[in-house]
Amino acid sequence: KRIPNQSDSGEKRHIAALILARGGSKGIPLKNIKMLAGVPLIGWVLRAAVDSKQFDSVWVSTDHDDIEKVAKAWGAQVHRRSPEVSKDSSSSLDTIQEFVRLNPEVDVICHIQATSPCLHPFHLKEALEMITKQGFTSVFSVVRRHHFRWQEVKKGGRVATQPLNLDPSNRPRRQDWDGELCENGSFYFSTRALIEEGVLQGGKWAYYEMLPEYSVDIDVDIDWPVAEQRVLRFGYFGLDKPEVVRLLLCKVSGCLTDGRVLISVSGEEMVSVNTRDTMGIRMLQREGVEVILISSGEDPVTKALADKLSQRTGCEVKQLGKDIQCEVKAMMDDKDLDWKEVAYMGNDAPDVDCLNLAGLSAVPRDAPVVAINAAKYSCHSAAGLGAVREFSEHILLLKKKAKSQMEQDRIHRNTF
Repeated sequence: KRIPNQSDSGEKRHIAALILARGGSKGIPLKNIKMLAGVPLIGWVLRAAVDSKQFDSVWVSTDHDDIEKVAKAWGAQVHRRSPEVSKDSSSSLDTIQEFVRLNPEVDVICHIQATSPCLHPFHLKEALEMITKQGFTSVFSVVRRHHFRWQEVKKGGRVATQPLNLDPSNRPRRQDWDGELCENGSFYFSTRALIEEGVLQGGKWAYYEMLPEYSVDIDVDIDWPVAEQRVLRFGYFGLDKPEVVRLLLCKVSGCLTDGRVLISVSGEEMVSVNTRDTMGIRMLQREGVEVILISSGEDPVTKALADKLSQRTGCEVKQLGKDIQCEVKAMMDDKDLDWKEVAYMGNDAPDVDCLNLAGLSAVPRDAPVVAINAAKYSCHSAAGLGAVREFSEHILLLKKKAKSQMEQDRIHRNTF
């Protein structure tokens, strides 16, 4: 349950999170919903905002239908901004002011930038407490940098260089210098009164310092492949711990294979299986994750083909009926497993319920939108071309990350 937010007078205040996501982007078209490490870019901050349980409402302000669909799929309400604040020349403040005018119940706004995918719920919780418990009217995120800065000065036809934050004759050591605080753009908390005055920072203000590993700004510092590596290591992956995954259920047609069935003149059915995918399955099995291949009544696998797949992958192949969720739940009950212990890889509408319920879920790159919106991870690879290997590596990476965090927690507890 969300912690009540009250003013100093004891009056309840409505606190809203707002992510601005315009459809136009000069650099990367529809950047805000481009997949980053299997999740739409905006999904990373929406997941952190929703899971923080600190907000009375979570909003995305957009002018684009596709962004609206993704925002709703990730638990946000949508503010359809007007054309007047959707121009290249429009500022963030213009859009936030419009939102405030149209939502008079909102008292405090947390403007979260979609380009900060390493934001965690605890960052938002701790920063909001500076407003609700310490009485600040604006709080913004910063990162501490230890950069020596110089300035180019042009005088007449000459160019000179001068230091901005150091004395070159007495350069400090890093450990002797506190560094400088730089806005990292992750979030800005502001009261309604400040926004109506035309500022995001004012009154009794304060900064909230984030560690450098969480201060990823795709707009400024980093390109997409590097950002994915940072997010996989330092991003927030949800409330459930991924190390508890004990079972992967993977659809045969459209995941392990490309969905095609080749039929010989003699009537034999053949499918193509990628060795990268079978290796991914073996990697999971070596780490104690059971893998079961499944097919549905709408797309059955013959017994002969199932036997060949089982021999090739070392997995059991199970034929399910039309009610996939019900039969999967029965399998889980037999194995005494909960949904958070199950990873599910599907590829179409019949898989949506399982994709939503599973602790980890994925679809290949070429899956339809209805399945992509339900999955927690969208592969770069297509079905039959390495998608299963990619999801297997993702599962193992999350397990490794979680184990590392558990070890850090153990060391921390033993230290004090």
